[in-house]
This record gives sequence, C-alpha cells and structure tokens, in this order.
Amino acid sequence: MEISREASRLFWEQGVAATSGDQIGEAAGLSTRTIWRHFRSKESCAEPIILHGVEWEMAALRRWKPELSLDDHLADEMSRHARDADGAERTDDALAMKMIALSNREPALRTAWLMACDQVEHELAGSIAGRLDLPADDIRVQVYAAAASGALRIVNETIGDALLGGADVGQFAHAHRLLAQAVRNATGGAMGDATTT
Repeated sequence: MEISREASRLFWEQGVAATSGDQIGEAAGLSTRTIWRHFRSKESCAEPIILHGVEWEMAALRRWKPELSLDDHLADEMSRHARDADGAERTDDALAMKMIALSNREPALRTAWLMACDQVEHELAGSIAGRLDLPADDIRVQVYAAAASGALRIVNETIGDALLGGADVGQFAHAHRLLAQAVRNATGGAMGDATTT
C-alpha cells in the first residue's frame, strides 16, 4: 500500500508519463527491482489506492439492513466514516479520488478504476439478490447491479471532479441522497427503499 501511495502521489503531481519506476522506488524507499516484484507496471502501482476508493462502498453495501432505506443507511455509514476514519485513511481517500479523476485521461488507470467498479457491481448483485429474494444469477439482478454500479461510478466521478476542482465540500453534505437516488433510478425503483421482509 505504501508503494501505491507514493506512486499515486507522483502520478498526481507530475503525471503518469513523467513518473518512472525509479522515482516510485525512491519515494517508497525501495529498489526499483522490488517495485517490479510487487507490480507488473508503473500504472498498476495505483491499483491498491483505486481499490481503496471503493472498499468503503462495498463494505457499506454488505452492511445494508433490510429495514433501512439506502438513503438512511448511507447517511449512517458516511457519518460513521467521517467520525472514525484516521488521518491515513483520509489521505488514502483523497489519493483514491485523485486517481479516479486522473483515470479520465490515463487509460491504464481507467482500466484499474473500471475493474474496481466491477467489484462494486458484484457486491451490489449480492445485496440486490438478497433484498429481492432472487438468486444472484437472475437476469434481473444482474441488470440492476450493472445499472446501479454504472450510476454509482458516475456520481462518484462527478463528486470527485467537483471537489478536486475546488467545489465546497458542504455542497455534497447530502451525497448519500445522490448515491441512493442514482441506485433507485438505475433500478427503476426496485432498489433503494426499506424492505418489509
């Protein structure tokens, strides 16, 4: 993870093309050879940080209780994260946001981001299947999961771009509503509300 942090910081500060494996190794206090033992390319060094950007979301989806709407659940989860996250986690969150933003112009980073979104889709499929009492391989579950994952990706990218562009954080105080509404819209209302089972 430390290699990923240093690589991501360098990618953001000077661009992917201008960053070498030697620079990443030097920043992480490791030999370049060690870097290549852990990562297949310099761009892949950002993958752990990018994955960190969706780990919270996936964990939150796993904890979504049937009696809560997605709005209420995400509000609780975001409050808990804001209260409990330590400095290192906040730094990793900011780096993840930067790598996701950078992925719009860096194809290798875009691949890593889309792979992370694919994991969110699989997590959503499990949540959706459980809430609708359908098997995870049901076509309706798969379509809802793909649509909701795509909607979450766009909301995350939009919020991240706005914040990195200088938008006031307070503007997104109700991000939980944006995310929940994106899922509700993407699934035609099938997901998002509390269930009565």
